[in-house]
Amino acid sequence: MKQAISMFSFTETTDPGWVFDHARRAGYDGVEPVMSESGYLTPATSEREILAMARQARDMGLEIPSVGVWSLWENNLVSDSPDIRRKAMYIVQKQLEAAHLMGADTILVVPGYVGCDFASKPECIRYDIAYQRSQEALARLEPFARQAGVAIGIENVWNRFLLSPMETARFLDEIGSEYVGMYLDIGNVTYIGYPEHWIQILGKRIKKLHICDYRRDQAGIGAFVDLFAGDVDWPRVAAAIAQLGYDDTITLEMLPNYKQFPEASLYSNKYAFDRIVEMINAAR
Repeated sequence: MKQAISMFSFTETTDPGWVFDHARRAGYDGVEPVMSESGYLTPATSEREILAMARQARDMGLEIPSVGVWSLWENNLVSDSPDIRRKAMYIVQKQLEAAHLMGADTILVVPGYVGCDFASKPECIRYDIAYQRSQEALARLEPFARQAGVAIGIENVWNRFLLSPMETARFLDEIGSEYVGMYLDIGNVTYIGYPEHWIQILGKRIKKLHICDYRRDQAGIGAFVDLFAGDVDWPRVAAAIAQLGYDDTITLEMLPNYKQFPEASLYSNKYAFDRIVEMINAAR
């Protein structure tokens, strides 16, 4: 089992080389780049630049297991606007291309939102319509994922959509492809449920795992805290991961809210990350 750090933990304009260097020094095995509208990785980033980024990571002894995305909040995959839906599809296709070039086997995708507090001009999409449009979009993207050899992992995010593990399992089973699965974020689940239940119910549908922690007695984005400072029951989560037999990369995702020395989150959470991996291995 390998440990990675997501570049969601930093700003969209962060220098990848800076993150790679700190990840290497802290003892991580990989880094998850994130596609955005501007910055180090965008839909317009050339193949040469993408390959150079991947080579820079490899030269530091790091893998790129997955590629995330910022811009599907502003470009809702289930929008009422056909133009926005088309742009969202294009972004996911470019993610798949970038992941293939970097040697990643999974991309993180926001499957659309019913409501959103993060977009500059949020929509409100009726739930059943969002469900249908999301499945249709992912089914259309599946051949591109298959051709690239890269799985689409839909993440549980604060999108007022796919709010339970049973619904999410059904949603994925109805698509019915090994190239469309779950990118489970353990911390994101905690405000509405128990991440160990999601792991147990989703099972082999899980393609990748994000870890972070969350405090239920707080509210909003500020409730995301360092590992072991929140309410995730890590022994139970570790046991569920062990029972699943998951041995792929686990990626730490912190919010870019360290106002000074943002690299501190990468170092300060490594001890807890190591302990979590130890718990998983002990539970096997």
